[in-house]
This record gives sequence, structure tokens and C-alpha cells, in this order.
Amino acid sequence: MKLLTKAKDGGPESTVDAYFLFEFKSVCSIALLRFNAGRREAFHTHAFTALTWFICGDLEEQLFDGTRKAYKRSLLPKITKKSDNHRVLAHKTSWCFSIRGPWSDYWTEDDSGTTTTFTHGRNIVKRTD
Repeated sequence: MKLLTKAKDGGPESTVDAYFLFEFKSVCSIALLRFNAGRREAFHTHAFTALTWFICGDLEEQLFDGTRKAYKRSLLPKITKKSDNHRVLAHKTSWCFSIRGPWSDYWTEDDSGTTTTFTHGRNIVKRTD
């Protein structure tokens, strides 16, 4: 369990800084997320389902199937399911508040035709071309 910590969210190539108020992966996590301008190239799923409220900025979600959705400040949260394979482009520095559910054991990244399956600690379980 972690309290009041800062970390890169999504690995070393991530453009997102997470300020965790509380992180207990088997229960839930609560964080402020700063999406710095730009994006990671890899599409990815998550080990958790999340509710995210956009506070300020200009974000675009790009789904693996080619669908794009724009997000701006809203009282209604965006629901991100574990199975959503996406990446997020921040047109400018953007802030979000996120509540994440319990972690499952696996999630994936798709980059240049290679799918990598990860488990806790970003340890690689499988890689396929």
C-alpha cells in the first residue's frame, strides 16, 4: 500500500505523471493524473477498470480499432474498462482525477505489431508478433 506518492503512470515511456493519494492495488487506487503534451506510441489495456473525471486540458483517446474520442472537463466520469485497448494524446498539459478498481494479474501493450502481456511490476509474461 502506498500513500501520497508520485510515479510515472504506465511505464518509463509514459507522458503521464500520477500523484497517488492512495494506492492499494488489491482494493483500489485514487490519483491525480497529469497528462503532459504528447502520447506514448503503444496501445494498451489496463489491469483495472477506472472512473476518470477530466479537470482541465484537451485529451483525445485513440482506440485500437481506429475510433477517436475527445474529452474535456465534465461532471460525468469516463469509464475505462480493463479490455479497452487505447492510447491517449494530450494536445496540451491536462489534469484528471481517477479512481481505479482492483488490479487483475495481466494487461497488454500493442506496439508496431508486437503484443506484450505484462503482470505486476511490468514483468513480461508473453510477447507475440
